[in-house]
Amino acid sequence: MRASFRHSVLSVALWCVSFHFSTVATAENRPDEAGKQASWAQWRGPHGNGIANEKGIPTRWSKTENVRWRCPLPGQAGATPVFWGDRLYLTSSEGSDLVAVCVSAADGKIVWKTKIGTGNQDARAGEGNSASPTPCTDGKHVWVFFGTGVLACLDMDGKEVWKFDVGERFGAIDIQFGMTSTPVLDGDSLYLQLIHGRMKMDDNTRTGQVIKLDKATGKTVWVHNRDTDAYFECKHSYASPFLYRDGKTEFLIVHGADCTTGHDLSNGDELWRFGNLNGPTEWNPKKKDPTFRFVASPAFVPGRILLPTAKEGPMVALKVAELKGDCSAKASAVAWVCPRTPDVSIPLIVDDLVYVLHKDGKLQCLELATGKEVYMERTHTAQHRSSPVYADGLIYFTSNDGVGSVVKAGRQFELLSKNELGEATTASPVIVNGTLYLRSYEALYAIAK
Repeated sequence: MRASFRHSVLSVALWCVSFHFSTVATAENRPDEAGKQASWAQWRGPHGNGIANEKGIPTRWSKTENVRWRCPLPGQAGATPVFWGDRLYLTSSEGSDLVAVCVSAADGKIVWKTKIGTGNQDARAGEGNSASPTPCTDGKHVWVFFGTGVLACLDMDGKEVWKFDVGERFGAIDIQFGMTSTPVLDGDSLYLQLIHGRMKMDDNTRTGQVIKLDKATGKTVWVHNRDTDAYFECKHSYASPFLYRDGKTEFLIVHGADCTTGHDLSNGDELWRFGNLNGPTEWNPKKKDPTFRFVASPAFVPGRILLPTAKEGPMVALKVAELKGDCSAKASAVAWVCPRTPDVSIPLIVDDLVYVLHKDGKLQCLELATGKEVYMERTHTAQHRSSPVYADGLIYFTSNDGVGSVVKAGRQFELLSKNELGEATTASPVIVNGTLYLRSYEALYAIAK
């Protein structure tokens, strides 16, 4: 393969567009008079991109330094908390039980705890369990999903509104480490992706469903069957769907089973597909990998979608304007290809740069326009399964052994601090309400000056 493959397989022109991700100020993301965000209502925050509208967040902390409070939790989990008003909502294991928990942002006390189901299962030697999907809220209700397939809607006092098992409604779930995909809340609807299948070489059965529910009742609005030719472990996806909107077009991004697809929000129809992600193809020169399961979800800004793949595969940047029908072999749909993907963490896009956190703790910075590498530097040598977030010129992320790193955003790599909590951590940081919230396997921390 030519050396130029390292940064791009195409000749691309620099864009003359600013990619500052902007949203209309709404009740859920409008800063208050003190400049604090009103909410972090679902996975990846108010804009779906890991970017917070906050200033003055500490760059140093420990179990005692800059800790406003520490709330012991009932058990281990990787679910990232969400925030609304003066409360945080999260899920957790408690022995074999699976529970939803509400914590006061004022003092870190547990306000309520509701048992949703049982059957918690640990995965990957404790790296995850059935409380991995992140909740979401609209300030009136909270929706929680578990790797066992149980999905529930609660009121803000923890009372059950509705609950059902997606495996019973849509077919038994068959995925190695549990269904960790996080639902997407939008308007009156809740969207799910269920991508799984029997992990057996001579078994070609697989399930790929994209689902829209009425958030108030849990009733099914539509189900789209997403067909692929993925096999063995490639049938499994631990990634989450995301809504793409740029003022001109909108669709649901679904990622897994060797391809990425865009779906009409009104009926689930497939608008576009980009496959050929498992090699050997024009986008991935490696040999075909039967364990090529997706964990990291796509990142996006207006006009571009970044597709992580898995393990030693590539990351592909797509041009939204070119996405129509099957684009798997459409060179004009590809802006660039980076030969190394993040395996678990979602890429973070800030202005004209992309920050890629690799599982070994190396942070890679790429030009958004070209995919050219700006730097690749080591932060903390340990496994990293969280996704980075950004606030006030700084990038925050955590490692599995509880070390939180803070890196200055920009073309010059600068590691400002490494902060030890000494507690296993796989949830991603949340920055809201003037506070950095960190969820470990033992506790929820509020970090603030």
